[in-house]
Amino acid sequence: MDRTLENLVGDWLPVPDLAEALGLPLKATRQLIDDRQVLAHRVGERLVIAVPAAFVQDGAVLPTLPGTITVLRDAGLTKEESLTWLFTPDDTLPIDGSPVDMLRAGRRAEVRKRAQELAF
Repeated sequence: MDRTLENLVGDWLPVPDLAEALGLPLKATRQLIDDRQVLAHRVGERLVIAVPAAFVQDGAVLPTLPGTITVLRDAGLTKEESLTWLFTPDDTLPIDGSPVDMLRAGRRAEVRKRAQELAF
């Protein structure tokens, strides 16, 4: 099995751990995934559904994440392509790291601008 995406992201939170990190019931946490407020992927030997730990900051989902996911979806990216794009280091960004690092730093405009450019 190809674990490239799993390794690129690094730290994952299985759904029960995500629920605990957010202080939400499991049902509400699963709804976040179903509503594409966060992106999930099957990871590990048992292929459990998990969300990148970087999507959580200060006990909440990154506030800029849902809109960014929408922009990526509108650009035609699949869930896996979106996760790969969000976590791939990019040395052309104004700060070191990946687009998700920019979101965590509160720099949503640059990330969404680049995401929109993916559609062209």
